[in-house]
Amino acid sequence: VRLQHGASGLEPLAWSEDHRVSVSTARSIAVLEQLSDVHSGGQDMVIHRTAVPAPGAACMLKVGPKKEVAECKEKFASSVDPTVSQTFMLDRVFNPEGKSLTPMRGFKYSSWSPLGCDANGRCLLAALTMDNRLTIHANLNRLQWVQLVDLTELYGERLFEASYRLCKADAPCGELGDFPEFQRRHSMQTPVRMEWSGICTTQQVKHNNECRDVGSVLLAVLFENGNIAVWQFQLPFLGKESITSCNTIESGISSPSVLSWWEYEHNNRKMSGLIVGSAYGPVKIIPVNLKAVKGYFTLRQPVVLWQEMDQLPVHSIKCIPLYHPYQKCSCSLVVAARGPYVFWCLLLISKAGLNVHNSHVTGLHSLPIVSMTADKQNGTVYTCSSDGKVRQLIPIFTDVALKFEHQLIKLSEVFGSVRTHGIAVSPCGAYLAVITTEGMANGLHPVNKNYQVQFVTLKTFEEAAAQLLESSVQNLFRQVDLTDLVRWKILKDKHIPQFLQEALDKKIESCGSTYFWRFKLFLLRILYQSMQKAPSEVTWRPSHEDAKILISDSPGMGSTEDDQEEGTSKQASKQSLGDAGKGVDIDDTAEDPLNQSSDTGGREPMVEKLLEIQAQIEAVEMHLTREHMKRVLGEVYLHTWITENTSIPTRGVCDFLMSDDGYDDRTARVLIGHILKKMNKQTFPEHCSLCKEILPFTDRKQAVCSNGHIWLRCFLTYQSCQSLVYRRCLLHDSIARHPTPEDPEWIKRLLQGPCTFCDSPVF
Repeated sequence: VRLQHGASGLEPLAWSEDHRVSVSTARSIAVLEQLSDVHSGGQDMVIHRTAVPAPGAACMLKVGPKKEVAECKEKFASSVDPTVSQTFMLDRVFNPEGKSLTPMRGFKYSSWSPLGCDANGRCLLAALTMDNRLTIHANLNRLQWVQLVDLTELYGERLFEASYRLCKADAPCGELGDFPEFQRRHSMQTPVRMEWSGICTTQQVKHNNECRDVGSVLLAVLFENGNIAVWQFQLPFLGKESITSCNTIESGISSPSVLSWWEYEHNNRKMSGLIVGSAYGPVKIIPVNLKAVKGYFTLRQPVVLWQEMDQLPVHSIKCIPLYHPYQKCSCSLVVAARGPYVFWCLLLISKAGLNVHNSHVTGLHSLPIVSMTADKQNGTVYTCSSDGKVRQLIPIFTDVALKFEHQLIKLSEVFGSVRTHGIAVSPCGAYLAVITTEGMANGLHPVNKNYQVQFVTLKTFEEAAAQLLESSVQNLFRQVDLTDLVRWKILKDKHIPQFLQEALDKKIESCGSTYFWRFKLFLLRILYQSMQKAPSEVTWRPSHEDAKILISDSPGMGSTEDDQEEGTSKQASKQSLGDAGKGVDIDDTAEDPLNQSSDTGGREPMVEKLLEIQAQIEAVEMHLTREHMKRVLGEVYLHTWITENTSIPTRGVCDFLMSDDGYDDRTARVLIGHILKKMNKQTFPEHCSLCKEILPFTDRKQAVCSNGHIWLRCFLTYQSCQSLVYRRCLLHDSIARHPTPEDPEWIKRLLQGPCTFCDSPVF
């Protein structure tokens, strides 16, 4: 994927849990969303592309009243002391607009939140610009990114109200006219990095003194002076009103360069802290006191992981939770890129306390590491240097600590001579994204740089299929990178491999989880697409040919039969050229049974095959629909009183489930019996909003009244969507209505669910 602008920042690439790749560039953050499209027959990756534009105005940090700041800037710029005037004029934190210098455009860093933080249950994007503006963005309608809050502005206002003191006990600050004080106020609010924590649970007290659990997430922001601001947000994050608190921690680290969360779980007790690295070399964990957070404990004092001031700057830190096979307990692996080396530290809690083992991995790169990423599924670490070399480090546990096996991945063998600027691994480890530009050719650097994001597969189809079958996540949307490899294989071979079919059938028979039914539906849909003949012309491209109007009485028109024959021959020749231009070998075409449909005898088996697959798809969809109907009826039974109208067509759903004589589910029959007893012969039918006629429940997808008005049904509650605005699943599988203020909490909870066919979120 070619980028419109050059990559910027220290770690320009990040891959979210909901399969979106953010690329920091000089003008915007390019967001590439990977989709496993079941409606497309192409073998290429399907990527949906959006962008977060950079702000037009420069960010001015709030260090005092505007008039006083302007006077101080003029005073420092015209100072006779060159150590003051030159330091002030050349520091881009003081002068973000630049004037005679080049403007500070672009992004320095971006970080994705965990899944489930925005209003759609997806990831939020925290973005840091080159001029130190920290903002949080959300993609609410899928085509546009919306800025929810400007944290730099909010933090500046907090410091201004507190007179630029962290606590009231601190000594009063100096005058803004003193240059050291002017520098101090800027450095205490200049962000260096920011990182999201995992989702945690807090307790909120209601008006009637009841406690309810509320999800929250923390965003830690590391500043230039070593302070760390920890923002706490209530979920879903909607904007400024969702901010719960902001606490500032003094790390005591000079010249901080990088930040990462340390989250450790031991005997169902969760511990957390912040790992901070310095440009001078030291690395340590800072305790974080999480007030009112359920089940979290903190360290009593900082833990030093590396204390040598060896002038090897810490560029990147990753923390990977693992299981120690010899100690039979969970542990944390912390890896940090320091120059051309990888520093690692193994942390585990035993009866003796916190055990720390650390060392360095050397001999990996001849140049400094420019980017590092980690696969949290198995602990594999990937590092890259600017010369196009990527190293794969696999941790192997020993009796005491661990060791690393590493192998070289030469991108030059795949892409030719390239320079690398950043790497990121997909959530399930199926793909590696790499930002590349042209490398040296014949000892010369390229005249122009073309920045591209290259996607490299790290797993085979067999490994991806096995991981999907044994997945503990049981959600297709969260494993899009794996399903994309399976999709490519089926489209390429035009059949589902036998081993996968048999293993999936065994899983369905043994446990019957709806996840495996959804996986089966996915495979059948891709198989159906592989059987379809590709159109000879691009469907979206408009035709510029003038349509022929045959008017028999018009003079000078000539023979209409000749015109028709000529038009038919033109169309046939165009179709044959389109088929020939696909680059398919003649031998492959002869062997492919799909292309042997020129005669009637070859076409009929293919039509029968498509009809058979279509019937299997409908059968699986019906099974998933019935299972979700049982869940909806269960919610209705639990949350309704006797003869209460729930606005859900309960009687219609019950009749629909029992209408098929071949469907014999004892659980459903017992549940329906209890519900009908509660309803006491009441039906509570839906009515058409246009003509007030009854809407019968005869179809799971739509409702048609006696006057022919058609309304689509919500796939989450099976209510008719009688409005012009509704939501749709990411892959356009189904539609769902918007929640209304009068809906009870249990219906709103149902409407927050994903698609019942593909697990995708709903927009």
